[in-house]
Parts: sequence; C-alpha cells; structure tokens
Amino acid sequence: MAKVSSVEKNNRRIKKVASEAPKRAALKAIIMNKTTPMEERFKAQLKLNELPRDGSKTRVRNRCEVSGRPRGYYRKMRMSRIALRELGSLGKVPGLVKSSW
Repeated sequence: MAKVSSVEKNNRRIKKVASEAPKRAALKAIIMNKTTPMEERFKAQLKLNELPRDGSKTRVRNRCEVSGRPRGYYRKMRMSRIALRELGSLGKVPGLVKSSW
C-alpha cells in the first residue's frame, strides 16, 4: 500500500492539470505557431514558465486504483500487476482467467 500523502499529492496534480489545460494549450499554440512574431512567441513562453509546474500533464504519475502502487502499472486495467494478480485469482476481474496446467 502506497503512502496516502503521495496518492493525495498525485490526485491534486490531476485536478491541477485539468484546470490549467486550456491556458497551457493556448500558450503552446502561440509558441508553436511559426507565423507569429518572435517577440510574441517569447512572451508566451515566459507566461507558460510562470504557470505552476504541477499543471503540466507529465507531472501526473500513473498509480494503481486499488493499492496506489506507482510501478508495474497496467493502463488498460488501471491497476498494478500485484493487485491484478490478486483480484484475478479471486475472479473479480472480468475477462481474466487464471491459468493452470
């Protein structure tokens, strides 16, 4: 089980990313547009740098929904390999069949 504080910090980052996304997208569009003047692009870059770091999508960590574990994460199931194995053995994951031979 992961620390509750690290899971909560990641949840705050997810909310921050959602709220900052339109601002960041608008500024990035200005920066990436080669037809706009260089000075305007530079000002947009400075404004983007002033935005909070946690508003960036890359700051969010994929974590297991069950345990909060950050490693061994399966995107499709949204859980870690350990939680997937435990719940799969109990038959609680639809479509997952325990193999035996």
